[in-house]
Amino acid sequence: MSKGFGLVVRFSLKDQSAATAFDQLCIRTLKGIEAHEPGTLTYVSHIPEGEPLVRVFYELYADRSAFEAHEAQPHTRRFLAERDAYLADIEVTFLNAVAGKAASSS
Repeated sequence: MSKGFGLVVRFSLKDQSAATAFDQLCIRTLKGIEAHEPGTLTYVSHIPEGEPLVRVFYELYADRSAFEAHEAQPHTRRFLAERDAYLADIEVTFLNAVAGKAASSS
C-alpha cells in the first residue's frame, strides 16, 4: 500500500444557483489539475444521494508534498478564493493511509 495522503471535503452550498456555479468552478479547476499535477492521483467531486446542495470531494495525493504542490497551483488558488461565495459550510477531514488496495497505473 502506497503511503499516499488524502482528504475528504464536504461542501454545503447556499442554494441551487450556488451549486450550479460551484460545479462550473470545479470543472475549470479540474482542467488545471489534470494538466499540471502528476502527484494528484484522484480528485473526484460527488453529489451524495438525496443531498442536491452538498458536494463531497475525495482527493488522493502521492504524498504530502504533492498535496502542498496542488495547493500552490494558480488554478487551485483561484478555486480557494472563489468558492466561499457559494458555500454555507465546509468540513475537511485529512486522511493517512493505513491499509487497503490501490489501483495500479498500468
